[in-house]
Amino acid sequence: MDGVLSRRAWLGAAGATAAAAALSACGSSTHTESTTTVTVPAGVPITTERSRPDITDPDTALAKLKKGNGRFVTAQMLHPDQGPQTRLRLSQAQKPFAVVLSCSDSRLPPEVIFDQGLGDLFVIRVAGNVVDPAGLGSIEYAVGHLGTPLVMVMGHENCGAVSATLEALQPPFDQPHGAVASLITAITPAVAVAEQQQGDLLVNAIRANALQSREEIMKSHELEGPLGSGALKVVTSYYNLQDGTVSII
Repeated sequence: MDGVLSRRAWLGAAGATAAAAALSACGSSTHTESTTTVTVPAGVPITTERSRPDITDPDTALAKLKKGNGRFVTAQMLHPDQGPQTRLRLSQAQKPFAVVLSCSDSRLPPEVIFDQGLGDLFVIRVAGNVVDPAGLGSIEYAVGHLGTPLVMVMGHENCGAVSATLEALQPPFDQPHGAVASLITAITPAVAVAEQQQGDLLVNAIRANALQSREEIMKSHELEGPLGSGALKVVTSYYNLQDGTVSII
């Protein structure tokens, strides 16, 4: 065995050599790690970095939403306030100009259909855009603590929650199980209103449900002051899935 390494000794020597090489690499100035960086070229204008002034008037806020939706419909979006400077500024505070209570449906993200950026919208999403204590508390927080001047309740075409409610109220009256049943309970009064109207039952129920949510918000004692002074408006809208338009109802 003289002059010849045993298998065990050879493995030990190889392991020590590999370990030494690894330690050497860790201490080397040439060692690099895979990282993600954001580079902002000097002198290049960034259209997404335009800081908007604070909006405290509800009519101005609504006009801004309408204008943004117009850009979305015509595929001329600006994608504002989404760059690194905006993120840095918003890390200190937020001043959203509108609360949007919308359905959880994946086809209608408010920031997209209104072409708004970070810090612009205070969004509450729940199936059927119903108002529950958590949602109402969120609205009260935005208005009372962040100074948001506009609340928009947005129903939408072919809302699954409203459609499910219609089905549950027809024979054989199959009721959903679990927490979904609470959505049916919340939307049912709107269906009763829609049944007294002419036209498409589903469309009327969706609109009635959005209006019903607005009424629940208007009952909030915490919102009486700003509503009475005109500092706050609560509006209802309907989103068309096919053409992308948002209409005030």
